[in-house]
Amino acid sequence: MKRALFAIWLLAPLAALHAADQPNILLILADDLGYGDVSCYNDRTKIPTPNLDRLAREGLRFTDAHSPATVCTPARYSLMTGHMAFRVPRGGAVFEGVGGPSLIAPGRLTLPALLRAKGYTTACVGKWHVGLTFFDKDGQPIRSGGVDAVRRVDFSRRIAGGPLDHGFDRFFGTACCPTTDWLYAFIEGDRVPVPPSGKLDKTPLPKHPYANDCRVGLIATNFPMEGMDLVFLKKSREFLESHVRSAPGKPFFLYHAAQAVHLPSFPADPFKGKTKAGPHGDFIHELDYVVGELLATLDKLGVADNTLVIFTSDNGPETTSVIHMRADYDHDGARPWRGLKRDDWEGGHRVPFLVRWPGRVQPVTTSAQLTSLTDVMATIAAVIGADLPKDAAEDSFNLLPALFGKDSGPIRPYLLQQAFGGSRTLSIRRGHWKYLDHTGSGGNRYDNHPGLKPFMLPDTAPAAPGQLYDLATDPGETKNLYFSQPQIVKELKALLEQSKASGRSRLERSTGNP
Repeated sequence: MKRALFAIWLLAPLAALHAADQPNILLILADDLGYGDVSCYNDRTKIPTPNLDRLAREGLRFTDAHSPATVCTPARYSLMTGHMAFRVPRGGAVFEGVGGPSLIAPGRLTLPALLRAKGYTTACVGKWHVGLTFFDKDGQPIRSGGVDAVRRVDFSRRIAGGPLDHGFDRFFGTACCPTTDWLYAFIEGDRVPVPPSGKLDKTPLPKHPYANDCRVGLIATNFPMEGMDLVFLKKSREFLESHVRSAPGKPFFLYHAAQAVHLPSFPADPFKGKTKAGPHGDFIHELDYVVGELLATLDKLGVADNTLVIFTSDNGPETTSVIHMRADYDHDGARPWRGLKRDDWEGGHRVPFLVRWPGRVQPVTTSAQLTSLTDVMATIAAVIGADLPKDAAEDSFNLLPALFGKDSGPIRPYLLQQAFGGSRTLSIRRGHWKYLDHTGSGGNRYDNHPGLKPFMLPDTAPAAPGQLYDLATDPGETKNLYFSQPQIVKELKALLEQSKASGRSRLERSTGNP
């Protein structure tokens, strides 16, 4: 009966959606932005984020949203596919330089491909970082990273496995982390129009604790190490303006993958010194500006009322930024959670998640639904009336009930998380119980890192092979209940093994709901 009533309720708003034009979709993904970096999530923040706060006021703020992985590449794979990365070969890898191939297998349905099949024009601007394939002068694929691999690339050849091969009509951006990696050059479509011509000279770059992450790779003459996000903003604006002008009746999907706030923190000149929280605070403020300008562009083009906007982050805040921001500016990008980027504790993967959809999503609302970035795919499939095949988006659940304020119970039966160790460091969440199928953080080594050692907590069950926390009574994950709650451990361990064996957590074919 409950399932039948839910189906009746769901059909009513979907019928209204199908009767109207399909909404445009703007998906903005920040990089290494923590839950506590945004003022609508942290009342003690030292950084103004007025545009993100506006987005929260004009829409829905999820308070229990999670990146599927605690580092870049697997989280982005899962966002694009609705599929946990640990389920595929090399699904725990973080690509660098010209490394690859793409984690997305040929033929796997992706979010942009789903939308393109429904008549959308699809564009990706910014950091790809899901892997692609460069070739050498003999036409052989290059599989390694590092500066020597970049030297071997024949840049006259097409790049394989990038955004254009996975459902995007257009792409402008970088292979991996824009100002961190061995290849400092832009990709347009499936080519590098201006190849790197020399080594990066770090001499003129800013010197501060947040500036030490850029490797001495090869750089193109048109590649700016500062102000990267303004370049991406310009390209996203150009796409929006061109599309609305040339195809005003056709919906668009724009995936804007920001450089900010991945280290090094190199804000553009107009943002330097604009906050009282140093260069990283200025960088977060620049990210907020970019969001505001994208929203303003929607307004200027007259398409804001028919555009679904989603903003989130690929994982928690980086260790270096948190250590120095806590010490120097009393700002905690992970607040109020334990853990950082790479960790399986909440701070490593609990992220901001904001949704605005005028006329559909009520403003000034919040949702405590347990959700993952994998859920974006099933949710958008429901928005556009697309049926998800059984062999696609296996870990994605439809959040429309939460968006419409109609969720009377949990949408997800459980949530899977993958830490830096990939399939060796998994956790599962059911309700308020969280089971980590490993010891330690699953990522950072707090015992041998001088900056992290002060944040170590006592191990309350040092002999336990895993960890169990009750987030209802212990949100800080301070007391391991592994031995005192053996039945819960047994149930969650079995559920995790079942999900690993079945290759999926989504049960139904089209709605994505259990």
